[in-house]
Amino acid sequence: MKIKTLVVLVGACAALAACVSPSPRPMPVAANPAPSGVEGSWADPNGIISTFQAGTFTTRTTDSNQLLASGTYVNTSPSLVEINMTSLVRKTQSKVNCALVTQSQLNCTSDAGSQFTLTRHM
Repeated sequence: MKIKTLVVLVGACAALAACVSPSPRPMPVAANPAPSGVEGSWADPNGIISTFQAGTFTTRTTDSNQLLASGTYVNTSPSLVEINMTSLVRKTQSKVNCALVTQSQLNCTSDAGSQFTLTRHM
């Protein structure tokens, strides 16, 4: 009787051991959410970096990080942004309207009529 019980217990232990993995499973990694709106950094074709952060707009050089322009922005719709900025170089104020064409492209037109494109900078 004792041998029969021992065989059953050993069989049950073997079955349970087969269900347990030898190492812990890796936890799934949450992907970074896709950027939405204009929040973040954007670059123009000359490498100037513009940053939109919580209603504040700045433009800086990439080589010396010199501040070129600053101001504020408002979202007038989910895909349109209005920037009011002061150029520290020219000492002028201007308004720029930008359209978020894709999550990585922003087409802008200044109140003087000049057009430029910004691309999302990672």
